[in-house]
Amino acid sequence: MNKKRRTGFIVFCILPTLLLFSLFVIYPTIQVFSKSMYNWSGLGDGMTFVGFENFIDVLNDEVFLTSLKNTSFLMIVVPFITLFLALVLASILSKGNLKEKSLYRIVFFFPSILSFVVIGILWSFIYHPTMGIVNSMLEIIGLEDIQKAWLGDKDTVMWVIALTMVWQAVGYYMVMYLAGMDNIPEELYEAASIDGASAVQQFFKITIPMVWEIVRITIIFSINGVLVISFILVQVMTSGGPSDSSQVVLHYMYQQAFRNANFGYAMAIAVFVFVISIGLSMLSNKLSEREN
Repeated sequence: MNKKRRTGFIVFCILPTLLLFSLFVIYPTIQVFSKSMYNWSGLGDGMTFVGFENFIDVLNDEVFLTSLKNTSFLMIVVPFITLFLALVLASILSKGNLKEKSLYRIVFFFPSILSFVVIGILWSFIYHPTMGIVNSMLEIIGLEDIQKAWLGDKDTVMWVIALTMVWQAVGYYMVMYLAGMDNIPEELYEAASIDGASAVQQFFKITIPMVWEIVRITIIFSINGVLVISFILVQVMTSGGPSDSSQVVLHYMYQQAFRNANFGYAMAIAVFVFVISIGLSMLSNKLSEREN
């Protein structure tokens, strides 16, 4: 009897979660796969079954391929620069003889609490071709020749967005690394110093290995975060321009659904995003299994 009650209590506790998960995750996912095989404007029941035609069109869509390339670029460049800078800054604040360390932590962490929309607007003004700080500083130091419309140039727009994302996230990951570095025994650094190891050698031989588990987790967080954050910043800063050169996958999906009223096509793009996310999760699990 006690076993039945225990089982009933467990089911009672789990059932609401399963219902909510099914309602807000499993059911929408099934709907995405289903609607991706229809030509549908998103209004009414006027849906035409087209099979895999949307997927074929997506793979032949130059704008989608550009958005996929840009998303891949951000998923590689942004995590690498962000996490490396976060590690360096955390190491300096943790081991360096700096006054007002708490103030530096707050200053670096502050961008991560701002709204992504606010960040996008702020950096749009910073890179403005006539009123922006970047071009003004270049003029002051006599480098007028390299002034340009940073967000309006196909060669620079993705780098500008990437640097904006790095600025937003570096303080967040720095705080995470600081928490790990504070637990590293000071005796390890003292022994390394006695053996003649430089600060750089200590950083690569002691600091990074001791916080590697945190680094591994933040790599996955950062890569997944790029998918969402890139959509918001592109929407605010460029709307995919110039000439779709700054399109990212989620923004292009949004445009197809809510601007072009082509929901079936947008759902096909969503399936590709789903596959990419599953692939990243599987890669993360494999890396974790190898390390363990």
